[in-house]
Amino acid sequence: MRPFASTIPLEEARRRLDAAVRPIARVERARLEEAAGRVVAAGVVSPIDVPPFARSAMDGYAIVASDSRGASRETPARLRLLDRIFTGRLSTRTVAAGACAEIATGAPLPAGADAVVMVEDTARPNEREVEIFAEARAGQNVGRRGGDIAAGDRVIDAGDLLTPSRVGALAAVGCAEAEVFARPRVAILSTGNEVIEPGEPLPPGHIYDVNRFTLAAIAAAHGGAPESRRAAEDTVEALVAALDACAAADLIVFSGGSSVGERDLVVDAIAARGEMIFHGIAVRPGKPTAFATVRGTPFFGMPGNPTSCLSNAYILLVPFLRALARLPPHTPRTVRVPLGRRIASAVNRHQFYTVALRDGVAQPAFKGSGDITSLSRADGYIEIPADQSVVEEGTTVTVTLF
Repeated sequence: MRPFASTIPLEEARRRLDAAVRPIARVERARLEEAAGRVVAAGVVSPIDVPPFARSAMDGYAIVASDSRGASRETPARLRLLDRIFTGRLSTRTVAAGACAEIATGAPLPAGADAVVMVEDTARPNEREVEIFAEARAGQNVGRRGGDIAAGDRVIDAGDLLTPSRVGALAAVGCAEAEVFARPRVAILSTGNEVIEPGEPLPPGHIYDVNRFTLAAIAAAHGGAPESRRAAEDTVEALVAALDACAAADLIVFSGGSSVGERDLVVDAIAARGEMIFHGIAVRPGKPTAFATVRGTPFFGMPGNPTSCLSNAYILLVPFLRALARLPPHTPRTVRVPLGRRIASAVNRHQFYTVALRDGVAQPAFKGSGDITSLSRADGYIEIPADQSVVEEGTTVTVTLF
């Protein structure tokens, strides 16, 4: 066995990860229907006014506002009906004093009109006239040209996250594409002679690959473009070849082979191709996590046990990947509830303990580092600091939700 040379506190691991982030610089163009969730690489200035014409904000009648002075239900103003205007159609008539035009919501305001009276404040005594029952002021129920966005206004800035509303703003000014930062390519593979692809026959002594799929799901959910690869065998030669095959990626993530057994050879492969930044963190689960650079490309060596692997992916990989992708920090939802059962914790190791929420109580869900159900049947986790050895039943705890 080869013991860890040292383990570092969680906060020191986070500090080293933060120092190693080099945000993605590569840019590409994304069609608008695929742009949501991407980060803007170049700001956009509107080439047009939005709306591009004055338009009605109501179904009603376009009038000259002064014609409605003193109008009421007892003494309505009576106007001559000139036209009916629907969306997508410009009127050829000019509304002058004593006249009006029926207009639909969103339709262009006709020349001469300066207000719209909503239909509820009108009546049609005949086909040629309209009665107005309420005074209107100039500009009432009218969306002015450029009232939302004026030509030359900044629509989005570089670094903005394209939310649905920002995608809508780009569409409003006629953009069919946006220049965005590329999603970091994340090469992902598991290591181990015992790892088999799901769907293949399972020989004795083998297990199906879990971590490649959980890590790919994490990467896709947090701005990465996962590139999954088949498992690598437990030899230094195979692991070095796998590192070489991942050379074009922006981030490399291996699982397994980073502990202290004689066949945990990722450390040796890193020594052949890169520089180890840390190997071993004082956390539970996930102590064997490693971080390195391989010819300048950041590398995570995640534990082979599925719970340890996925837990540290949430805690360490997600913040690093989001920073690499230029995404804002992830802010998971938390709840405060009482703990349903006493939990003992290893001293000097910061513990992430999975829990399930049942009737407003956090029930311990952790079974073991090798049990994926420790996470799949959990709703979140609580943190137990390294200097705390026990959390008593009934203690109010903060649950970070998955």
